[in-house]
Formats: sequence, structure tokens, C-alpha cells
Amino acid sequence: MKALLIVDMQNDFMPSGSLGVEGAHHLVEYINGLMDTFDLVVATQDYHPEGHSSFGQGGWPVHCVQGSHGAEFVSGLNCDRFDYVVQKGLNPEIDSYSAFFDNAKQHKTPLDAYLKEKGVDEIYVVGVATDYCVKFTVLDALELGYSVEVDLKAVRGVELQLGDVERAIEEMVSAGGKIAVEV
Repeated sequence: MKALLIVDMQNDFMPSGSLGVEGAHHLVEYINGLMDTFDLVVATQDYHPEGHSSFGQGGWPVHCVQGSHGAEFVSGLNCDRFDYVVQKGLNPEIDSYSAFFDNAKQHKTPLDAYLKEKGVDEIYVVGVATDYCVKFTVLDALELGYSVEVDLKAVRGVELQLGDVERAIEEMVSAGGKIAVEV
């Protein structure tokens, strides 16, 4: 079975958010259209406690704090269609770019168990950010044995350094990920 995995389509990652990703708001309508073509739709939600270790001091700006407007899914996204939401970044000491593990790989989210329970072996990935949460989610999914496709029309990156998005795509493809042409 193939699942649609929507990564971090939250207010703080929209262009006007605290960690805005250019063009992310343009993905909403396209992603909504994709949902109707999948039997299973899963979304990730970056969901940090206040004072998370990734905030400030050369890290990320405060973003996606639990219970905040910034942590909510972006307006217009058809959240009623979500079958499952996995929250990540809950540990105040370790960030979690991937939907499957924290960055230190000390803790696993419930996502892998959920997907296996549902018989999912293929994942179609959309969302933000290509060069962080999308990339690490894809790499971990591949490592866990899933077949993974990334829809380049439905992802956007942070691009802190020129070429980060391109390098992330190359890394995902080198690891065995596919670039989707059509659903």
C-alpha cells in the first residue's frame, strides 16, 4: 500500500512564519488535490516544547511551539483528510527533523509501527523543508525499507546555503529515493 506523507505544513514554516520557507503556502492546493489519490494520508507536525534546545544560539528561531498558532497546520490544508498525525521534536534536548527518529536516533516516533500496521510499503512525500525535514524523513524511510518518492512540485526548501536543496535531492536519490513524475 502507498501512503501520502505530508511533512510539516505548519504556519511557522509558511513565508510569514518565524521559520518561513519561500513558496511553501503555494503547496496547499496541490497537496489537497493529491490527498484524494491516496487511501492513506499521514501528516507530520513539528511540535516543540517551550525553550527547546534547537531555539536560538546559532540554531533555529523559536518555531512550532506546542499549542501555538505557529504549530498549527496551515489554513486551507484539508486536515480532515488526515488518517494519522505524528508529532516530532517533543524531546526538549534533541531536535527531530525526521518523522521516524530524533536527530540522535535515540528515540523512534510511532510512525513506522503505524505504517507497518496499515501495510504501507511505499511512501509519497510532500511538504517542507526539502533540505531538512523532508530529506531526513526520506533517508530514514529508505533505511527502514520503504520505497519512497518525492514530489518536487510539492516540496520547498530553506536553502540556508546556496545549493542545499539540490544537494538534498541528490542525497535522497543516491540513497534510493525516487523523484515522482506523476502520482
